[in-house]
Amino acid sequence: MTILSVEALQKSFRGVPAVRGVSFAVGAGEMLALIGPNGAGKSTCFNMLNGQLRPDAGRVRLSERDIAGLSPRAVCRLGVGRTFQITATFASMTVRENVQMALLSHRQRIFRFWRPAGGQFVGEARALLSQVGMAAQAERAAGVLAYGDLKRLELAMALAGDPRLLLMDEPTAGMAPAERTALMALTRQLATERHLAVLFTEHDMDVVFGVADRILVLHQGELIAEGDAARVRADARVREVYLGSGATSGGH
Repeated sequence: MTILSVEALQKSFRGVPAVRGVSFAVGAGEMLALIGPNGAGKSTCFNMLNGQLRPDAGRVRLSERDIAGLSPRAVCRLGVGRTFQITATFASMTVRENVQMALLSHRQRIFRFWRPAGGQFVGEARALLSQVGMAAQAERAAGVLAYGDLKRLELAMALAGDPRLLLMDEPTAGMAPAERTALMALTRQLATERHLAVLFTEHDMDVVFGVADRILVLHQGELIAEGDAARVRADARVREVYLGSGATSGGH
């Protein structure tokens, strides 16, 4: 089942094209990687999908609903979660409270102070933390977590909105190799169990080739290749503009 469908997406800045006619789809339970050299248009594409940028042209459909041009909050409400290259958590709150805040935000609960809200969604928060392997650290302050655990917390917070589509912007940036492998294995498990469509950018080609079902390659705003790891590795143009030019370091 197709979760996200992108058709002829375009965006320019001061007359300079950043994304040019990009089309693709991602299905439930699928992990789709979006890669390319610096300036390829990956972040611009991501920002149009979750509402931070309005496309100049093209369509973005979540299931059958056109979401192009909606606000990030509206897109989130419709079932799109996102994690960022730099984690965004409340350092002074506990791990559990961070997830509760995400649940409160998604359910549009309004409160003036944290104390009255502190007893809400405790069970749901703990269940999400269990799913990402963080149950034992629920009562620790987020500010003392190791970086890999912060990434898991951020993933739990993204799941608080019960998304159908998860956008992950360089999820393993700054992580040690073993942590990268563990985080992406966890993401794969969640995608399968929740029938979650995952679209991610990544600079580590070992991660991309190891976990992605399909790979999209952008170059100067255009989609130049699409397929599984073997097909993308063998593509002459991809090797010329990205893989063969020291492009194991990513960019946007």
